[in-house]
Amino acid sequence: MNVATDVSVPRGRDVTGLLARWGDGDRGALEELMPVVYAQLRQLADRAMRGERRAHTLQATALVHEAFLRLAESAPIAWRDRRHFYATASRLMRHILVDHARAVRAGRRGGDWQRVPLLELEVAGDLPPVDLLVLDEALDQLADLDPRKARVIELRFFGGLSVEETALALSVSKPTVILDTRLARAWLFTRIQGAEGAS
Repeated sequence: MNVATDVSVPRGRDVTGLLARWGDGDRGALEELMPVVYAQLRQLADRAMRGERRAHTLQATALVHEAFLRLAESAPIAWRDRRHFYATASRLMRHILVDHARAVRAGRRGGDWQRVPLLELEVAGDLPPVDLLVLDEALDQLADLDPRKARVIELRFFGGLSVEETALALSVSKPTVILDTRLARAWLFTRIQGAEGAS
């Protein structure tokens, strides 16, 4: 199963250099960066939106724009490289979707739960769709218990990084990423099944 999204960029465009300039406060670098990274951000948004209902009020393009606006409005970030940028953007997209789901749920007094598939997080066989808020809560709980395993899930399944890219981003070995992925998937599966059974 290949869950990686290609986070390469067109040759001749130095994303890391643009990120460094942006991190140093150069707003012009931000304007140069957007068209270079837009296609990859759109792939991340498509991945994040997978499984959302068709009539979802937030579309992938709007998700990219909202994420980029939040990044632009944030305090300067010391970007390490393009992987760091894409991982941060994918985490931000996850939070935007969760915030949106909470707002919709609050506006409808608990109705119209949004359900998304667990993408490639199957432990054994196909899993039914999972409520986005339940998944987010489970990931937060996993992060409290084991931050690295939660980060592996974020990078691989929300950020689209390969095993190799995740290992580089976290400064661990590929076997560690593979083991963390398996253990985290099993933990999430058990936690989500329990949460949905209780509700």
